[in-house]
Amino acid sequence: MLQTIRNRVFLSIAIAALIYLVFMIYVDYEKVLSSFKNFNWYLLPILLLLSFGNYVSRFFKWEYYLKIIDVKLHKLDSLSIFMSGLIMSVTPGKMGELLKSYLVKQVNGTSISKTAPIVFAERATDFLSLTIMALTGAYFYDYGKNIIIIIGLIILTGLIIISNKKLFYKIISIISNFSFISKHILKIRTAYESSSKLLSITPLLLMTLLSIVSWGFECFGYYLILTNFDLKIDLLWAFFSYSFATIVGALSMLPGGLGVTEGSLTLMLVQKGLSEHSAFAATFIVRAVTLWFAVLVGAISVLFYQKRFGKIIFDSNSGNKDL
Repeated sequence: MLQTIRNRVFLSIAIAALIYLVFMIYVDYEKVLSSFKNFNWYLLPILLLLSFGNYVSRFFKWEYYLKIIDVKLHKLDSLSIFMSGLIMSVTPGKMGELLKSYLVKQVNGTSISKTAPIVFAERATDFLSLTIMALTGAYFYDYGKNIIIIIGLIILTGLIIISNKKLFYKIISIISNFSFISKHILKIRTAYESSSKLLSITPLLLMTLLSIVSWGFECFGYYLILTNFDLKIDLLWAFFSYSFATIVGALSMLPGGLGVTEGSLTLMLVQKGLSEHSAFAATFIVRAVTLWFAVLVGAISVLFYQKRFGKIIFDSNSGNKDL
């Protein structure tokens, strides 16, 4: 199924190319090209380094979660698996990063239901950290407060359900009456036991703080991009707008938030006084050095993983087949 992953990535790239082309035509591609020419490309290594800082700090979170549920991996193997998961950054909500659970199973035999909750915990703490940054800016700039509050309440509700075993198992006992759920009850219970450990109060607070640092790297990179376009903004606004657009894009459930994240970033920049062509140029650059750089790092990591462990195997009920 590795071919399927490759096809999905290529499809996402094709969709992104079409979206970016439409944006460029709409805002006048000649002016956009002019904005690109005026950009200080010597900033590019710094921007990529900041994005890589995001990935590395999130790897520490991955390692921390593995330790909590007692899954042992050699550090180099763990890094290879984590970085390989980045290729799935262009899946809805990044949930394609469940690929990491398949890779862990291939390396040491740990069940997917045991490690899959790590991906959920990663997304939960990512959302929580982005919501905190966005909510801070929303109140300071009086922009999008209601949306962020609703998102925050949904996240908190989910965390409350997970942290309350009695409540969770009561919900499970109700929905287990459905046959298509009852046959997966054991897996659900296994996944829940991992999730409840990963999202207990201490790991939740620590990893949310780490997530703020992680996403702060990319937010700061966005700030550097905007200052290059002579936009008079402060650091807090850059953190707020990037967090807000990332959340909106994730909620769209489109691969990588394509179109929605770009549209949100561009719109907010235009409202801030930047020309449409410069706003799109800034948006394109930040997406290139964050989302698409992550996909590139993931693709390279998959190649290294396969060189070390061979073809990626997907184990299904019907037997083994290539992933």
